[in-house]
Amino acid sequence: MRFEVKPEVLASKGVALRNYAGMGREIDELIKQALQRLGLPEVDFGVEHPSEEAHGDFSTNVALRLGKRELAQNIAGEINKKLPEWLAKVEVAGPGFINFYLSEYYLLEELKRVLDLGEKYGSNQLRRGEKVMVEFTDPNPFKEFHIGHLYSNAVGEALCRLWEFNGAMVRRVNYQGDVGMHVAKALWGWRRMLNAKLQMLNLEKKPLKERVEILGQAYAEGAKVYEEDNIAKAEIEKINQQVYSHDPEIEELYQKGRAWSLEYFETIYARLGTKFDYYYFESQAAEVGMELVQGGLKRGIFKQSKGAIVFEGPHTRVFINTLGLPTYEAKELGLAPTKYKDWAYDRSVIVTANEINEYFKVLIAAMKLVEPELGAKTEHVGHGFVKLPEGKMSSRTGNIITGEWLVDEVKRKVLEVMKDGVLRQAQDATAEAVAIGAVKYALLKSSIGQDIVFDFDKSVSLQGNSGPYLQYTYARAKSVLQKALASQGVALRSMNTEELTILRWIYRFPEVVITAGERYEPSQISTYLYELAQRFNTFYNKHTILGSDFRLALTAAVGQVIKNGLWLLGIKAPEKM
Repeated sequence: MRFEVKPEVLASKGVALRNYAGMGREIDELIKQALQRLGLPEVDFGVEHPSEEAHGDFSTNVALRLGKRELAQNIAGEINKKLPEWLAKVEVAGPGFINFYLSEYYLLEELKRVLDLGEKYGSNQLRRGEKVMVEFTDPNPFKEFHIGHLYSNAVGEALCRLWEFNGAMVRRVNYQGDVGMHVAKALWGWRRMLNAKLQMLNLEKKPLKERVEILGQAYAEGAKVYEEDNIAKAEIEKINQQVYSHDPEIEELYQKGRAWSLEYFETIYARLGTKFDYYYFESQAAEVGMELVQGGLKRGIFKQSKGAIVFEGPHTRVFINTLGLPTYEAKELGLAPTKYKDWAYDRSVIVTANEINEYFKVLIAAMKLVEPELGAKTEHVGHGFVKLPEGKMSSRTGNIITGEWLVDEVKRKVLEVMKDGVLRQAQDATAEAVAIGAVKYALLKSSIGQDIVFDFDKSVSLQGNSGPYLQYTYARAKSVLQKALASQGVALRSMNTEELTILRWIYRFPEVVITAGERYEPSQISTYLYELAQRFNTFYNKHTILGSDFRLALTAAVGQVIKNGLWLLGIKAPEKM
């Protein structure tokens, strides 16, 4: 079904296609021209949406910035002398603000743009030609994929999609620690388990998920004894050396465990809807990092300290330890040129938990001295932690909460709702999409830097600020459209309050896409979509949609914008729920 705004409606008014960014610039220009004609000085002023929609679509504080409230009437009057067709009126509010009201013709034009552009509505080319490499998720082989990795994946994928929607070329990168003490601890525990009760032949027959769970248990055991048993600690440190030197005694076991982990991670990425362009490993970056640190030592960037090599930046950190092995810092230093060699990026954005914000301050400070060009291109985005009511979890305890468990648990709750009849038409694929949508939305609806307390009941609610609520609104819109007959076009007519409320929100979507990308805040998309869904559901409950071409077109536009916004968050929009 295709809806069209009758072209004669808009053509008769000479309304040209515009988007929010154009509106913001044009209102800014109208104000500057009015100041010039009135002989008033140029000042910095703001143009924004009023908190009360009754006060218009845009508002400016220019008169207040000039220091004279009474000038607001003069400026508004000057603009009103030759009012553009896309503005209905310009008025002055009591405190001296000037309010701008978009015309219904413009709002209808924007409705037409949504229907014409479809999945491209809201996108732009502001970042055209910019190459951004985004590193995120970063689970380590031999350890389980925990909810922190799930959070990193949700944030990283949403940022990638936002920047792509803003015209940038984006490459997704996954950097994984396949060497280091965590590997040695896991191998120690695994070898102990094999000697005690497991046989490799029987283990290899088990499903992949069970094999990886055993690796996680092995790591937890190795991490525990490393802190408690000096003999075991020495054995683990020896294994660490053997891994770096590819000692045949440990190499086969190491390669097998590494392969199982990586294969398992791919099953999770597929569920979450992420496809990485490049994979990097600490074993790959370690040698490059060692060379950079040794070269930096000769240049005085690094210093010898108690048998180690350190960098004295915002605070001192070790880059090569007393065993002569590279630390995480050295490996990360070597990763930057390794990535750049594969794809000459303009920006390299690294998404991790914010507990290592200070680590990245030191790392980037060192990088700016060792590799100045790459250091200037590198940014770190730190997100918060995901907590359940029990508090923060750690893989060291053996009680790690895995990302897969969280999704599966939410899916179980979704299926319970389906049994109650609300989602009775949904199949397993829909339940999967709703569960992942519930998890991602719960993680992304708040500012990236905040910790998240995950509430299972709220996450699957069809009434509150949740992913399923938005998915259900989209499915509701699609259900209405599937019942409708072919459209004859949208005729211009008087619109009621609920219809105007939706139209006065739809046109803001391109603006939100821009600001969310600029500020690294997917939560702005979440907030916008929730507000749009609330407006649509109020309209849906108060008015009959079938039989009205205009209302069908409005419904189609709302569905399209919700679908586009959910896609930006990495969430599917099921057509039936």
